Amino acid sequence: MMFTGFKNKFICAIGACLLTSTVAAADYPSRDIRLIVPWPAGGGADAISRKISNLAEQQMPVSIYVENIPGAVTATGLMQMTRARPDGHTVGVLTYDSVITLPRGNMVPGYSLEKMAPIARITREADAVVVSKHSGFTDFNQLIEAAKAKPNSVRVGVAPKGSGPFLAIRRLEQQAGVKFNVITYPGSSSAEAEALLSGELDAAISSLGDFSGIIESGDAKGLVELSSEQNPSFPGVPPISTLGYELETGSFVLLAAPKNTPKEAIVKLEASFKHAFESEEFQTWVASTGVTPSWLGANDVQNWIDELQSETFKVMDGLGL
Repeated sequence: MMFTGFKNKFICAIGACLLTSTVAAADYPSRDIRLIVPWPAGGGADAISRKISNLAEQQMPVSIYVENIPGAVTATGLMQMTRARPDGHTVGVLTYDSVITLPRGNMVPGYSLEKMAPIARITREADAVVVSKHSGFTDFNQLIEAAKAKPNSVRVGVAPKGSGPFLAIRRLEQQAGVKFNVITYPGSSSAEAEALLSGELDAAISSLGDFSGIIESGDAKGLVELSSEQNPSFPGVPPISTLGYELETGSFVLLAAPKNTPKEAIVKLEASFKHAFESEEFQTWVASTGVTPSWLGANDVQNWIDELQSETFKVMDGLGL
């Protein structure tokens, strides 16, 4: 009798938990959703995050507000995200450094992608080689020939060791048989843009969108994009594949929630952001920035992350990084 009574209470307790979970899922979202962007305000990832969240919240009964928490190559903000209650009311933005640089170097204790539940990929953005007008280079072959003629003379700015642009310049040196004077700049590409303007750099590697201001003003020129596809926003910049090189690299914007976030919440978040992604307003806006809209939903994005890590880490092993 005592066992029967305990069993009945146990079953009731489970039923109550399931009922509570179902009610909570039905009520989601019950408050505003916090979107953590682990970069300072004003950058490319911040702009994309703000634009799509403004559109996504139109599908929600609550607001989605952006909070910029930079630091530790995106780890500071994303670790705050993973420590938040996994109820769908906190979401984080991941970029290249979040997926490649941090895991590869084990740079920040406690940081792990295994503590996150991917929601979607929003955009992809190829890197590009951009030159200052002071350099005198008008095409990619001129840049390569100058580096061959005088090794270490062509000054190229990139993000720090382990970043996509850093790997790109080392791979380009191998493929072209040249040696550049590589100068690293921590933080955003704005420092590289200033160095191009002042003549401190001959060239830099980042996205065309990052340098769009100085390209439009005529102070810089895009020579080649590290892609196999022509960017329709920059028809005058050829993909590097047309010049005989195999070198594709760039950044992206992903969304993720803390691990163990209820599936119902992930589904609602994914649906809202997908609706925003497919809207004419977002597609028109993102095209104007030179970024490629590139959707992958929750069922596919984890496999894409795994494949990207595997391929990139092999390249890093080959370069001894």
